[in-house]
Amino acid sequence: MANPPPLIGYCTNVHAGNSLELTLENLGRYSAAVREELGDRELGVGLWLPEAVVGELEDDARLGRFRSELEALGLFVFTINGFPQGDFHAEVVKGAVYRPDWQDRRRLDHTLRLARLLADIAPREIDSLSISTLPIGWRNSIESVESAVDHLVEAARQLRELESRTGRLVHVDLEPEPGCYLDRARDVVGFFERLPDFARRYLRVCHDICHGAVMFENQAEVIGTYREAGIGIGKVQVSSCPEGRVVEGDPAVARALADFAEPRYLHQSVLRSDDGTCTFFEDLPRLLERGIGTGTVRVHFHVPLFVEALGPLGTTQSEIREFIRAFPDELPPLEVETYAWNVLPEAYAPSGLARGIAEELRWVRRLVEQEGFGTTG
Repeated sequence: MANPPPLIGYCTNVHAGNSLELTLENLGRYSAAVREELGDRELGVGLWLPEAVVGELEDDARLGRFRSELEALGLFVFTINGFPQGDFHAEVVKGAVYRPDWQDRRRLDHTLRLARLLADIAPREIDSLSISTLPIGWRNSIESVESAVDHLVEAARQLRELESRTGRLVHVDLEPEPGCYLDRARDVVGFFERLPDFARRYLRVCHDICHGAVMFENQAEVIGTYREAGIGIGKVQVSSCPEGRVVEGDPAVARALADFAEPRYLHQSVLRSDDGTCTFFEDLPRLLERGIGTGTVRVHFHVPLFVEALGPLGTTQSEIREFIRAFPDELPPLEVETYAWNVLPEAYAPSGLARGIAEELRWVRRLVEQEGFGTTG
């Protein structure tokens, strides 16, 4: 018997709005267009909403309108990206995306507001709802892990109360990312050992495939590590990144990588030497300034999933297949998250945003079916 098909959608942070009106406008302009490109009656989306829009939706009339607009557009929400709390489309985001972190009470309060909203707007038939969040914070900024633990345990208590009151299970999924307090599977295991047993129903992991690839973690081993430790994978962000094989004296790959050193987002980079040693760089320009030498470079820059090569660079597209193959049973919800469409080098920029997102979703659907999920047999 075939495994059941997972929920597959995409994250709207690629066309986010900083007001409710602009959010609705973008959902109509892009998300509904993606659904139409796919020929679907309904399409699942992962929302990203800035704090100001969350505040607007705490008004009953506006919330009712939002629900009605989603239904009219043929969209439903099954997850929320709660990682960026501030303006994700500011001229320069970089390290600000990690603030406030889980040491700060404001992160807890924002996440609980998202949880209440998600419980209100998600279809009743979806019995497990996820909010992805940052992996505690940027590693060098963490001074009090105990504060982060306390806030996350309080989140779990509040989510337990929400489930008791509404019957809706909402879990918060920590998303390991290069350079953060949690950037490898073993870090996650160590952190979860600090949590009480009841919290594991409400605190899980969001596995971003690109993030694991940048850290040169084996996808199957990551899944095995979480399973052995009893840590749930609440959702998966399906993503791919540039990869270059550098040979000393040949500047072609370094020149190609330089095209991805754009100023808005942080592009953590890892160089793995031929002896297996990995060197971490906080941002791609720091790697390029130092000079690369010989080895394999991976850069945290989400590129279109259906692309295998970017000029002289490859991509980590194959890591997505490896991850899906490593699941012996039901896949978690899959959320395509290529938020960097708008800052891609011109040579790789999409001719149309909705068309590009639709092609990514088609690619993921085909892959999932090829690997035996969602087929009849």
